[in-house]
Amino acid sequence: MWLRDVRPTDLEAYVRMRCDPVMMAELGGPRPRAEIEAKVQRDVASAASGADWILMILPDPADPDLVAGTVVLWSNEEHGEPFSEIGWMVLPEYQGRGVGRAAVRLLLERARDDGRWGAVHAFPAISNAPSNGICRALGFTLVGPEPVVFAGNLLETNHWRIDQPSAPLNPLE
Repeated sequence: MWLRDVRPTDLEAYVRMRCDPVMMAELGGPRPRAEIEAKVQRDVASAASGADWILMILPDPADPDLVAGTVVLWSNEEHGEPFSEIGWMVLPEYQGRGVGRAAVRLLLERARDDGRWGAVHAFPAISNAPSNGICRALGFTLVGPEPVVFAGNLLETNHWRIDQPSAPLNPLE
């Protein structure tokens, strides 16, 4: 598995992830197709500037156009305090194969080596067992339930946190 920066050519993968009712069920429902091209353009610009790490998950390094999902690390703010947040999406045909966990692990290791991100927070929906399982498997600590607003929707999430360790993260099983 390999991670690469988002590209303008990732539009179709974004549509598949963000406009699909099943993929977006835990995030308040599908986004309108008309919004997606601008979202890709914003993400490409943000990734290029280095402000955010917006990476596409590639299951086969020999095929950089075959996308399994995305994993993102960005700076966020709550109550005037900055913090680092991670999120991910995995397309249905790659779910249940450890792809999400491997991608999150790789990105957290990059963040640890980079040194600028500090503790990283994740907010999967309470009912999203696979994403909560990724947090648990990689050594995040459950802070507790926390309502989060995403795309204008109030979501019931679990707040997870991982401090950037000096040693490697829990190995993949």
